[in-house]
Amino acid sequence: MADGTDGDETDAVVERYARFARDEAPDRSALYAEWADGVAADALLAALLARIPATRRQPPLVFAVTRMLGAPEDAFPAWAEWLREHADEVVAAASVRRLQTNEPQRCAALLPALATIDGPIALLELGASAGLCLYPDRYSYRYRESGRVVALDPDDGTSTVVLDCEVTGGPKLRLPHVVWRGGIDLEPLDAADAADRRFLTSLVWPGETGRAERISAALDIASADPPTLLAGDASDPDVLRAAAARAPAGATLVVTTPGVLPHIPHAGRERLLDTLLTVDAVWITIDPPALHERWHPPVDAASWGGFVLGRDGAALAAVDPLGSFVHWRAWRTPGTDAAG
Repeated sequence: MADGTDGDETDAVVERYARFARDEAPDRSALYAEWADGVAADALLAALLARIPATRRQPPLVFAVTRMLGAPEDAFPAWAEWLREHADEVVAAASVRRLQTNEPQRCAALLPALATIDGPIALLELGASAGLCLYPDRYSYRYRESGRVVALDPDDGTSTVVLDCEVTGGPKLRLPHVVWRGGIDLEPLDAADAADRRFLTSLVWPGETGRAERISAALDIASADPPTLLAGDASDPDVLRAAAARAPAGATLVVTTPGVLPHIPHAGRERLLDTLLTVDAVWITIDPPALHERWHPPVDAASWGGFVLGRDGAALAAVDPLGSFVHWRAWRTPGTDAAG
């Protein structure tokens, strides 16, 4: 093509953005659905986006990069005009960014599993991004069940991050005692860096009320007490073991994988899960029920009713992957005498 892009790559952009507009965006963001539909109908604009590497041109990532760089959150013609004027800048920025959504609300889903572990806890998250899910003890929670609210707050009072969550099944709910926070990410983000902060808030889809403010407040908490974030591939056994070795003696090491496993290719994911069996740690995860076969007993994906909150392969609850609900299903929690 005249702009140097391959026609097949342009066709791939058209197909991907059409699918996003049709199947993924409408229930979350009408604006993103409009933008994606516009790209799919504009071959020249699709060819522009085809200059971005295929692994970095997902619609939510490209749209976030444009907003991070100042694109107007306006109807498609205005956004498209801005994109044409800033094409080189967008291609360059998108080519080095990756989807690194860091949603502290996930802690509301993780907390019932963390509550099954006696402290102190050393918390190691794989795919940590900026580490916002490493502060479950610094956030406030409002769990709603059967018309009553269970409120949990840090010792120093209500947090600037308050997480609301619908819960059923009566799990134990208490704040964990976290004494060390670490994470592994291919490209860790810095909660104190202005560009990284803007990128993370730009990853929030237009129309998702309250998320950007919640992420900003969590970034303030993380930047005031930074975790130990390591750049590396957590599916490499040496990388995982080296990170685990940094945890302080006397604390229970808890490795969390809240939502990261689907983004790791199958071979690397299986290698990571095998390595976790060799690390002296409790493994807590949030995964699609059909993602792997490590659940014992097996989980019926068709009837589970959400993602799986699991501890060491035992399925504890059906949860919203972003933490809006927890449906506890473990009558007896692994490692404790408490019934759910």
